[in-house]
Amino acid sequence: MTELPHTRTRTVHWVATAAALAALLGASALIQPSDATANPTATRAPASTAPDAARAEYPMRCAPGGPAKAQGKQVQVVDKGTADFDGDGTAETVAVVRCRAEGGTPPSAVFVLTAPEDRGGRPDVAATLVRQKEGMTVKGLKVSGRTISATLVGYSSPDVPRCCPDKQRKVKWEWKDGKFALTPGPVAGSASV
Repeated sequence: MTELPHTRTRTVHWVATAAALAALLGASALIQPSDATANPTATRAPASTAPDAARAEYPMRCAPGGPAKAQGKQVQVVDKGTADFDGDGTAETVAVVRCRAEGGTPPSAVFVLTAPEDRGGRPDVAATLVRQKEGMTVKGLKVSGRTISATLVGYSSPDVPRCCPDKQRKVKWEWKDGKFALTPGPVAGSASV
């Protein structure tokens, strides 16, 4: 039986195909849209619709005298994400904030911000998910669809050195029926039932 021309594969054909595919994938990795992000789970909204976490006034006490403003030097936004939780076409911002400190890690708080039109874009705190007084550090914030997830790290008692948190728990909040519903994960080191 006679083989048709160009039906036999040779090593040189496979090497050429692999080189062309590698060049194509390399080029596509370098050419990305201007709004591309390294965090694919965070939902990005247009900057004009998402509240600016740096402009919000948070209900936190960093020093005697009342609430601190993020644009001041007392509050630090350490993480954030955006999503349109309520489906109204306008994104909300989730912000993890804490008081600035010269040393150590002060407790975090997590807020959901909206930007009402009547305040000229200055965000309002629409929901508080973690309060500063709970003494937690919030790590690994992820915003995806209508879900917010994070890991809460804290201390079992005041006797535990502040350098070495001994409690950790993954949590998520899901937007349901007009509010955020908390679903805690199992406590690290505990047996699941």
